[in-house]
Parts: sequence; C-alpha cells; structure tokens
Amino acid sequence: MSSRPQSQRDPNPQRDEDAVLRYIESFALVLTQAGFQRMAARVFSALMVTDSGRLTAAEIAEKLSVSPAAVSGAVRYLEQIGLVSKEREPGERRDHYRLYDDLWYATFLKRNRMMTLWRDATVEGIEAMGPNTPAGRRLADMVDFLDFMISEIPVLFERWHRLHLERQAG
Repeated sequence: MSSRPQSQRDPNPQRDEDAVLRYIESFALVLTQAGFQRMAARVFSALMVTDSGRLTAAEIAEKLSVSPAAVSGAVRYLEQIGLVSKEREPGERRDHYRLYDDLWYATFLKRNRMMTLWRDATVEGIEAMGPNTPAGRRLADMVDFLDFMISEIPVLFERWHRLHLERQAG
C-alpha cells in the first residue's frame, strides 16, 4: 500500500503510486539535463503519467508536493514551448492543463518552423560578417545544417504518420 494520502493516488489500483512518483522525479531529471526548467520538467512528467493527460494546477501541486505558484510558472513555460494547453470546462472556475493529443508531432513541427526562422536570421549574419570570414563560414555551415534539417523533417513527419496509422490499424 502507498504511503501517500488517497487524494494523491492515481485512480488506477494496478499502479504502485510510490513507483510512479519515483518515475516522475527520474524522468524530470532527464528532462532537466536536456535543458528543461526543473519545475516544468516535474509538471510535464506528472501530466505524462496521468491516464487522462489532464490535471488542474491544484492536482499537480498536490501530486508533486509543491505550491500552486510553482505550478503556475511551470505550466506557463510549458504552454510557451507548446507542450501543454490550458482549458476550462463550461461552468468551472479552475483551469485544467493537458497534453496535446499528438504531442511529439506538434512539438517538432513547431521546432521545424523555428529552424526556418534561425536559418533566415543566420543568412542575415553571413551578409553582415562577410561570406569569406571565419564567422561568415561558420554561419554558412549553420545555414547548410538548418537547410538539411528543414528539408528532412517533413519527410520524417510523413513516415511517422504512415507508421502511426499502421500501428493503430492493428
């Protein structure tokens, strides 16, 4: 039996809630090492392991044993980077935070758009530095890499959709 209060338990009786909480912290640590803000990583991890993929700020705060203010900043960051959305049920006063249905596709699609912006800004830098300077050549290498990624990511998206549909079909 879990040592956590009933309100912090997932309604799924097949889960060991202490193991779930350890996983949340472990996964959050990996995300933090990849550059996430610590609290945002913990909030994202908590949402990922919740069957509904949807929690209120109070539920997240209770699950992670943190203040609602800490959750507020974390979900704002997660909204900005496109990993969660805020929604409110009709007649309710509390916001719910949920993961996007096709989370990874949407996230990487947004990153692909960002790479186009980076590439365009880098091209401006080449012009400013001069194409035959060390800085200009370094920026040109960056443009080449970004051009490659921009052209390859849509191909990967298409392959992913086909594979995903095949897996769902059975």
